[in-house]
Amino acid sequence: MKVVRFHTRVPIAAPERLSDELIAALKTPGVASYVVVHANHARELQPSVRAALARLVDAGVPVLSQSVLLKGVNDDAQALADLFRALVECRVKPYYLHHPDLAPGTAHFRLPIATGVALMRALRGRLSGVALPTYVLDIPGGYGKVPLTPGYLEPGGRTVRDHCGEVHAYPPAMAEEE
Repeated sequence: MKVVRFHTRVPIAAPERLSDELIAALKTPGVASYVVVHANHARELQPSVRAALARLVDAGVPVLSQSVLLKGVNDDAQALADLFRALVECRVKPYYLHHPDLAPGTAHFRLPIATGVALMRALRGRLSGVALPTYVLDIPGGYGKVPLTPGYLEPGGRTVRDHCGEVHAYPPAMAEEE
C-alpha cells in the first residue's frame, strides 16, 4: 500500500479527537496519506476546527475537502464562495462539490443539476482556481463520478462563453501586422 486516502468529518465535528498519536499514524513512512474533510458551510470552520486543520497541515499531511451542494444550506454562490475561501485560508484544497445523491430521505436537499452548473459558472468569476472544486455527480449504481461542468466552448469551437455568459470569438480577430 503506497497511498491512503481518509474521508472524515472528525476534524469538523470533533476536532479534539485529532490527537498527536492520530496525526503521527497518518505519517507512516513510505505511505502517502491524504485526509479529505467533509464540510458543507463556512460556519462549520470554527476556531477549534481551524486549529485542528492547521495541526494536520503543519504536520505535513495534505488535506483536501469535499462538500455536498445542499438546497437551503449552501445553494447560492456567496455561501459556496465563503466556504471555499475559508477552506483555502485553512490550507485545505476544495476538491469536490458533490451533487446530492438520490439517497432515501434526502429529497428536500436536492436541486437541479443545472442549478449547480450555474453556480460553478458564477464561482469561476469570483474565486481563484485554487479555491474551485470540481462539481461531480456520483452515478447511481456504482458507476463512478463524472464532472458536471459549464460548457464554455460553444459547438463548432469558434466561440467561447465567459463566466458572465458573454460570447467571444476564438481565436479573436487579430489586427494586421505592420
